[in-house]
Amino acid sequence: MLRALTSASAALWPRAAGWVRTMASHQLLVAPPEVLRKPLFVPSRLLLGPGPSNLAPRVLATGSLQMISHMQKEMYQIMDEIKQGIQYVFQTRNSLTLAVSGSGHCVLETALLNLLEPGEAFLVGVNGIWGQRAAEIGERVGARVHPMTKNPGGHYTLQEVEEGLAQHKPVLLFLTHGESSSGILQPLDGYGELCHRYNCLLLVDSVASLGGAPIHMDQQGIDVLYSGSQKVLNAPPGTSLISFSDKAKSKIYTRKTKPYSFYMDVKWLANFWGCDDKPRTYHHTTPVTNLYALRESLALMVEQGLENSWRKHREATAYLQGRLQGLGLQLFVKDPALRLPTVTTVAMPAGYDWRDIVNYIIDHFSIEITGGLGPSTGKVLRIGLLGCNATRENVDRVTEALQEALQHCPRNKL
Repeated sequence: MLRALTSASAALWPRAAGWVRTMASHQLLVAPPEVLRKPLFVPSRLLLGPGPSNLAPRVLATGSLQMISHMQKEMYQIMDEIKQGIQYVFQTRNSLTLAVSGSGHCVLETALLNLLEPGEAFLVGVNGIWGQRAAEIGERVGARVHPMTKNPGGHYTLQEVEEGLAQHKPVLLFLTHGESSSGILQPLDGYGELCHRYNCLLLVDSVASLGGAPIHMDQQGIDVLYSGSQKVLNAPPGTSLISFSDKAKSKIYTRKTKPYSFYMDVKWLANFWGCDDKPRTYHHTTPVTNLYALRESLALMVEQGLENSWRKHREATAYLQGRLQGLGLQLFVKDPALRLPTVTTVAMPAGYDWRDIVNYIIDHFSIEITGGLGPSTGKVLRIGLLGCNATRENVDRVTEALQEALQHCPRNKL
């Protein structure tokens, strides 16, 4: 036996020596970057743009918690608690309710690629960048996309929607509840019932509005509702919330074709999140620490209460709008009833470059506000009061900073 082992080792030695020579025969082309030898620097900044928002202290503390496996019973318990929290903030009893491992764009794409099949008609309210993105994804899915296009700041009446439903006979209508690029709040009462009369499902984006403006998924007849973690919930970006009505679930489960993405396949996600009463099967490795944060952000909303959160945002934003008008600025959305209570849009004052104002406020006050986005670029400044940032103190800070910026930034008077 010893002789056989010795012979085998002798036979392997030249091959092993060859491996060593091969590994050593190539020199490193890329040196260790010196910048990564320095400590990480992150500025202290008050985030008063349309998102992300500052993390709530309790949410921030979850970042120090140790990792656990994504498929252990303790993690499944956290996922179940997240599901219950989503059902609360959405005001739904839908069993098919879960969090997606991705940002708002990811959850929008998850909704569309599961609900739409090639050749189906898709009616899209395009009154800002989020409608534009929904239409773009719908085209990539292969749907027949019918955009209802409006200028930034426009919204859709029941009559306008009914005309689109009657003309195009879509299987799905997309509306943005809180269009953060323009600051418009889309009414929702009656739209779900109207869609169902035309055998159409209603998909609603509530990324910028959830927790800041009332939304009642079941009572308003919304078939698919999604939102993000990084706005009013004051959690890190990277997880998103979504829920499907029984009608939407039925459409997904009776598809003729498989969704083109395995990662976003709702039937797999439903099983992994314990929504189908079957043993959970591995689908993907979830962002465990992000889910800790999302769980705590939902817990904070439960403790505060939805009605209190809605009232807080309404009052803080009304105070902000009064202060802005006191500076002689014009609000972009003229109708107070249609103003988003989380993100306020200010019409760009004549002669200024929005970049100068935004940069001045960051450089001198360490406060972030932003300009427009997509079709509202160059037309507005956007100020967000999201979650724990929705305070009168923050309103005073940002309006004083804005006043100074207007005094010191260059202005073209032509």
